[in-house]
Amino acid sequence: MQSPPIRRLRSSVAALTAVALGSAGLFTAAVIGNATPASAAGVPTLSPLNVSGRGATVPFKEQEAEYAATNGSVIGPDRLYGHLPSEASGRQAVTLNSVGQYVEFTLTAPANSIDFRYSLPDTGDGKGRDASIDLLVNGSKLKSVDVTSKYSWYYGGYPFNNNPGDTNPHHFFDETRTMFGTSYPAGTKIRLQVSSTAQSPSFTIDLADFEQVGAPIAKPAGALDVVADFGADPSGATDSTAKFQAAVNAGQAQGKTVYIPQGNFTLYDHVVVDGVTLAGAGPWYSVLGGRDPNNRAKAAGVYGKYVGQGGPSQNVTLKDFAIIGDIRERVDEDQVNAVGGAMSNSTLDNLWLQHTKVGAWMDGPMDRFTVKNSRILDQTADGVNFHTGVTNSTVTNTFVRNTGDDGLASWPERVPNVNDSFTHNTVVLPILANNIVTYGGKDFTISDNVMSDTISNGGGLHIANRYPGVNSGSGTAVAGTITAARNTLIRTGNSDFNWQFGVGAIWFDGLNEPIAGATINITDTDILDSSYEAVQTIDGSSSGINFTNVNIDGAGTYAIQAQANANMKFTNVKAKNIAQAATPIHNCVGSGFVIVDGGGNSGWNNGTTCSGTWPTPQWTYGGQPSTGGGTSSPSPSPSPSTPTTPPASPSPSPTTPTTPPACNPGTGNLAQGKSATATSTNQTYTAANAVDGNAASYWESANNAFPQSITVDLCAVTAVGSVTAKLPAGWGTRTETVSVQGSTDGVSFSTLAPSTGITLDPATGNTATVGFTQTNTRYVRVTVTGNTGWPAAQLSELEIRATGPTTPPTTTPPTTTPPTTPPATTNLLAGKSLSATSTVDVYGANKANDGDANSYWESAANAFPQSLTADLGASTAVGRLVLKLPPATAWATRTETLSVLASTDGTNWTTVKASAGYTFDPATGNTVTISVPGTTARHLKLSFTGNTGWAAAQLSEFEAYTS
Repeated sequence: MQSPPIRRLRSSVAALTAVALGSAGLFTAAVIGNATPASAAGVPTLSPLNVSGRGATVPFKEQEAEYAATNGSVIGPDRLYGHLPSEASGRQAVTLNSVGQYVEFTLTAPANSIDFRYSLPDTGDGKGRDASIDLLVNGSKLKSVDVTSKYSWYYGGYPFNNNPGDTNPHHFFDETRTMFGTSYPAGTKIRLQVSSTAQSPSFTIDLADFEQVGAPIAKPAGALDVVADFGADPSGATDSTAKFQAAVNAGQAQGKTVYIPQGNFTLYDHVVVDGVTLAGAGPWYSVLGGRDPNNRAKAAGVYGKYVGQGGPSQNVTLKDFAIIGDIRERVDEDQVNAVGGAMSNSTLDNLWLQHTKVGAWMDGPMDRFTVKNSRILDQTADGVNFHTGVTNSTVTNTFVRNTGDDGLASWPERVPNVNDSFTHNTVVLPILANNIVTYGGKDFTISDNVMSDTISNGGGLHIANRYPGVNSGSGTAVAGTITAARNTLIRTGNSDFNWQFGVGAIWFDGLNEPIAGATINITDTDILDSSYEAVQTIDGSSSGINFTNVNIDGAGTYAIQAQANANMKFTNVKAKNIAQAATPIHNCVGSGFVIVDGGGNSGWNNGTTCSGTWPTPQWTYGGQPSTGGGTSSPSPSPSPSTPTTPPASPSPSPTTPTTPPACNPGTGNLAQGKSATATSTNQTYTAANAVDGNAASYWESANNAFPQSITVDLCAVTAVGSVTAKLPAGWGTRTETVSVQGSTDGVSFSTLAPSTGITLDPATGNTATVGFTQTNTRYVRVTVTGNTGWPAAQLSELEIRATGPTTPPTTTPPTTTPPTTPPATTNLLAGKSLSATSTVDVYGANKANDGDANSYWESAANAFPQSLTADLGASTAVGRLVLKLPPATAWATRTETLSVLASTDGTNWTTVKASAGYTFDPATGNTVTISVPGTTARHLKLSFTGNTGWAAAQLSEFEAYTS
């Protein structure tokens, strides 16, 4: 929703745009020469899809163009409104502007489809252009993919127009999808390459989502078929609105599901549903679209009956299809939403909603409405809006990207919205307004979400008494308990082009009336790399607000910007990397702004200012090194150059044998290094992690979806007698309910061990073994039906052995007196306490001695010197240190400059190794050894003053040995 007219600081949008475009150009570019294959040089940033346990569980693997192989130009990072990269994920992308330029991704998991986000320049008349870009697989052209700018590029003031002669250009990106026709394995190189600039002078690629799309869903038994039974046109050549309406009317009357088979169906108007299930073959197969060519206010959509017109509709289920519309402008009066009207006791499940005005604008009163497991993309206005009297309703496990207004919103205009929730959603890149907002509302839950990359005039999370009809007299104001728990906000908040100052990542607004009488609990939340301030109050006063266990890491201006009175309580709120660190609170309202200190706070309470001017934001991109979640390596090898004349058709892939070739299963842990598959995975926690020999990595299934299973192929039939399950050290005690099955052919499985609860307790190494009668088998499957510690199956290691656990001897083994001096092969720092002068995001000091060379500590950027200190627990002789970085080749060669200091008391330090440069080279395991003979110390300190590979101190393992 667009901000209402602002009463202060109203500089013109034209002036703002003229300054921005005149001084900085439309985008900033880091040009990479296009004569030879190269790698992108994107600045590492935190991905919204790499936050464990929060956000939506999505079926795709996302890769950013700026980390892929390319010979194009990396643009950004840049968050200035009106600049092209400011609307890209992570605020970076790659521009291709000549024939032969490409972006090439390497699959990290099998995939048979791609959905990629891109931008083309607008045309002079604002009508948009059509073009195509080539899709290559391992260097050979597979197909050309159509792209367009017709659904992007808006101008002027709200609600915007398509006139390039106006000011304020924005909404630059769109996305499109295509299937490959076959499945390609991990390691396959997928390239988007320019074959012509005649249709478009440039192509900017933001990201690609790769998905293994399942087979079409078959028609349910007894269902009515919109094609076979009612004559709908699956080619899309004719309008099928009447045929669909007849089908859903019959489905309601007969109590039958209405099935949409594969096809692209044109609808010129709404299909009105009530008391019926409308189900497709899957959102990649059953697609509704279209728009009345004579009345552009009518378009494809599925609506419930409005209240007053026989509504709300009851007991509606819409599932497993897509609505991809043709809406190219924003006209608020037009009902051209994908889903609308009123529906109670109804569910939207696994829908793909794109190119409509709003994904789902629901007008109540209505009750018990659910949106789940869906994708909402490229809207001209909101993603979802619960409007007027929507109660006991939820949006959950839904991915929202590139909305033209609020991502997820609740607006109880005139009638209260009560007991609603937005949970486990990922909301990224709202072009205007907020990622998630409740305007008023009672007893609202906004939890376990990820919000990222707000573009303009909004924040990540907004709680407000604003917009018409929101007031306590109508019972629609903020009331009851508002719970916002376990949310992660990344690069949220941005400049408001009306106000001309920053909007907070989390902000409160009492424009209509003060926020009073409610309890607002913000708990267990991470506010990362905010574009401006982390927390803001404005317009009218706010009270009853409690921040508890909140991590503020990175803010472009202030930790807190008080522009209205407020009464808050902060407990265990820690802030760091605040640009205005000396005065992290901006307060020009005086004593009316009160924060009660509940203890455990730091970083935000050490200074206040009222400057009268707004500082230029300083963006840190808090980020992570190149191997961060969901992206390809920043230094991948491109596939061989494409022939000048591509083959007329792609070469077929070799046929995969039905049964993989056999091998020697080995001895000991038969599972380690073998192929593992799972029924589902959550984010990057794949089945392979359970057989990699590293107990710190783990497999996690989809949440709230038992049963789940993991299957290991031992590569040949062999004797098996036990399985051992492990979880990472330090995880809390939990019981997982498991059974074990075996198979010789991977098809027919028999039970080896019946369902039982295994308790994984850190006191006993978080390890449990299930033994069974030794059986000859090749495939071993562990099925998990419950977990008391997390609503998913979790295993860090699945070990399979030929025999069961050994019985301990009945006699007491002899004891030996331990040596006084630890052996030279013992790492003295294993399990010892580490501390650091600073850390970034999740890269804490403890990562440097957790035994996992793939995890690491990283200090604040651009802030040398930095140090890492270890406490051995007692004075000990130390002869050498071993320092490591992650061994992956993506961690390119770098030299870190550091010195070594020692102390017996932690206060008085002696330099035992003067400052020098140490080179970490992946060719030698990214490991260096430093000799410190004759040193006796309890405390060891590494003091870093430089790093040629990254502007911070970095270390994955800090080890010490006696000699």
